[in-house]
Amino acid sequence: MDPLPRITLEAPVLSIGSRSSDYEDLGSYVRALRRPRGLHLTLLHLGVLEDFARDVSDWTKGITSTESATRGTVSWLLGLPELGAFSGNAERLIVLGGGRVSGLEVALPRPVHDYQHSLVQALHELLDELLVDNIDDFILSSRALGFRSPHWTPHVAVGSPKAGSGGAWEIEPIAIEFGESRIRNRQSLPPID
Repeated sequence: MDPLPRITLEAPVLSIGSRSSDYEDLGSYVRALRRPRGLHLTLLHLGVLEDFARDVSDWTKGITSTESATRGTVSWLLGLPELGAFSGNAERLIVLGGGRVSGLEVALPRPVHDYQHSLVQALHELLDELLVDNIDDFILSSRALGFRSPHWTPHVAVGSPKAGSGGAWEIEPIAIEFGESRIRNRQSLPPID
C-alpha cells in the first residue's frame, strides 16, 4: 500500500547553477544525490492531511471533528496566495532531519521570507478558526506538522550525508532559480462543497 501523500506548500527548483555539472558536483559531498527534477524549497509543511485533521480533533478533544478540520484546512490551502518565481543562492551544504538529509542552505530575498512568515501567521489563523488553543504548543507537538523548531531554515534537500560527515560544508556559491509556489500533492486533496 502506498503511503498517504504529504501536503506541503513549496517552490519547485527550476535550475541549480548555470551548467548541469554544477549540481552533479555536489555528489562529492552527498551520498545518493537526488534527481534534479523533484527538488523544491518547502515553504510550509502540513504533513498527511488525515493526520493533521486527527491532531486537531485530538487537541480540541473532539470539539472540532476530523471532518471539519479537513474541510477547513483544504479550503484554507486553496485560498492561500501564490508566491511568484524568484532566485536564491547557496554557499553551504548543511545536515538536517536529525542527520538523515543533506541540503543546500539557501539565501533568499526578503519578500520570500516575508511570504513564509505570512504562511505561518495564516496557519495560526486557521488553527484559531479550528478552535485550537495554545497554538504554538500545538504546532510544535503535532506529529503531522513535524516541526522540530519554530525557526525556518530555507533549504533544498539534495541527498543523504556521507558516512561520518559533519554538520556543514562550504561550497562554491551556486545560483538557484525557483518557480511559482504550489501545493504539493494538490490532486490528493478531497473536494470541498
